Amino acid sequence: MSNEALSNLLHEERRFAPPAEFAAAANVTAEAYAAAEADRLAFWETQARRLHWAEPWTETLDWSDAPFAKWFVGGKLNVAYNCVDRHVEAGHGEQVAIHFEGEPGDSRSITYAELQREVSKAANALTSLGVVAGDRVAIYMPMIPETVVAMLACARIGAPHSVVFAAFAPDALRSRIDDAGAKVLITADGYNRRGSVANLKPNADAGVEGAETLEKVLVVRRTGHEVPWNAERDVWWHELVDAQSDQHTPEAFDAEHPLFILYTSGTTGKPKGILHTSGGYLTQASYTHHAVFDLKPDTDVYWCTADVGWVTGHSYIVYGPLSNRVTQVLYEGTPDTPHQGRFWENVQKYKISLLYTAPTAIRTFMKWGESIPAKFDLSSLRLLGSVGEPINPEAWIWYREFIGGGRCPIVDTWWQTETGSIMISPLPGVTETKPGSAMTPLPGISANVVEQDGTVVPNGGGGFLVLDKPWPSMLRGIWGDPQRYKDTYWSRFAEQGYYFAGDGAKKDEDGHLWLLGRVDDIMLVSGHNISTTEVESALVSHPKVAEAAVVGAKDEITGQRIVAFVILRGGNAEDEGLDDELKAHVSKALGPIAKPKQIQFVAELPKTRSGKIMRRLLKDVAEDRAIGDTTTLADSTVMDLIASKLPHAAEE
Repeated sequence: MSNEALSNLLHEERRFAPPAEFAAAANVTAEAYAAAEADRLAFWETQARRLHWAEPWTETLDWSDAPFAKWFVGGKLNVAYNCVDRHVEAGHGEQVAIHFEGEPGDSRSITYAELQREVSKAANALTSLGVVAGDRVAIYMPMIPETVVAMLACARIGAPHSVVFAAFAPDALRSRIDDAGAKVLITADGYNRRGSVANLKPNADAGVEGAETLEKVLVVRRTGHEVPWNAERDVWWHELVDAQSDQHTPEAFDAEHPLFILYTSGTTGKPKGILHTSGGYLTQASYTHHAVFDLKPDTDVYWCTADVGWVTGHSYIVYGPLSNRVTQVLYEGTPDTPHQGRFWENVQKYKISLLYTAPTAIRTFMKWGESIPAKFDLSSLRLLGSVGEPINPEAWIWYREFIGGGRCPIVDTWWQTETGSIMISPLPGVTETKPGSAMTPLPGISANVVEQDGTVVPNGGGGFLVLDKPWPSMLRGIWGDPQRYKDTYWSRFAEQGYYFAGDGAKKDEDGHLWLLGRVDDIMLVSGHNISTTEVESALVSHPKVAEAAVVGAKDEITGQRIVAFVILRGGNAEDEGLDDELKAHVSKALGPIAKPKQIQFVAELPKTRSGKIMRRLLKDVAEDRAIGDTTTLADSTVMDLIASKLPHAAEE
């Protein structure tokens, strides 16, 4: 970004207050903001006491070695005990913890008592393989209950886990095993994906080939198909785990004991191993799940549609929800298998009340049309959540109307792998929401928007999103590379001591926060910094548009020109003159400076399996150069279709 302030183009006038009945029974009220403001550390101590501690802490926060934090110093706890055993001991053993729904339609329900037994057996199995506290375990698994059991078993014995998304290629698995020095890999024979079997074991075999630290591969049988086998190294989960005792005494570990390493892509090409520890992480993951999703453990059924391979799955499928005694749905498959109503069928079947999904999924559902969710009974829903990227106002409104029936509060959440848990979000019983805005930092969290020089921007201005005070679930570093941690997150505003998230944001006239995506996605057009998110939001607000991706391409006159790739809503055709209509629509919404130079209508956008749009590939197409690496895409053929169409794009 240049020194030019980030243009604040989008204006949103719609407001939605919490339903009175919801607000009256909300877990967290407006008093939480006042309590946190009065004494932030005392506020977090109160939230930590929601957990079971084997030994109390002696100091809430040690920030003497900033930016390396220690929270709840001296305290000891066991994360798995907090997620499972204490609920059984309190008499809730027969409550369902997980309703598993397989893509082919197979299902099973696991109670907390059953989960306790399975986690204990898995912990004993890992111990029998020589895993001790501090050893790293890699988990390369699909969305099945054994994945959750494996993570909790690692936490139980103090072995930090490194979960690797099951769709990643062997090279990605190998780099993570090597970097973490993993001793054991837990994987599966395969899993069900879009009506066929994804064969996972061969990828796992290729990933561990020659890995020096790896001793054993523990394999879950999910699909039952034939897989290659190394008798010296490979062990069947059902043979080893099922033979173990279902009794296991959890050990309490220091609050700063490593809980997991989760790798996120790095600009150097070497993934960054984000390190999270136990006490502070669980405190904030648990509290934010309780506050933001308003979970009532005796009546709610919760579903987070993310994959456990991402941080959302760690914090809002495993640790946050289970620590709050959730009953939740775990779904193996895709939204369109065997039909495009599968998500809504799940909501109807399990009477899901709390739903947490991604804007990219919501826009896909918009594209398919509202007639699909209308076929299902969604009346059980009482709260909707959004995560992963900024949500377009029109997608927000569609979500509210056609999924939430116009009655459910929406919590649009901002956070990152690095932050560990939600940082900015409405409180559903408190906040009057604005479509597309994450609103304000949660109680106990301090965030701001600053200029290039660290000066705080006034209301109505835009700039860089920073976190200016430490928080309990913050990353404790990059595994094995403390200097990279400081350089990556703390060097941009070192003088002020700010953590820089890498995202652009703006404050509206009320001081509410609007996320604008990665600063890498800011376009410089004729000296104006324009967010791709705002132009995409303007395009999606047109009734014929379901989804849009915008990039800045080099332009000799303006520096960059705006190129938009647009998916039309179901039933709309690419009419002559529609490109001009959309350009005029954007110009009216944001001003002429934000009007796209080119609009290309496409059937699909290049997305990773987690739903992120790969804008750099679209930029390659827009600048007419060789398309870069497409291996992380869910469907690499999408780029061929887009590239073949672009020369016909309408230009002014």
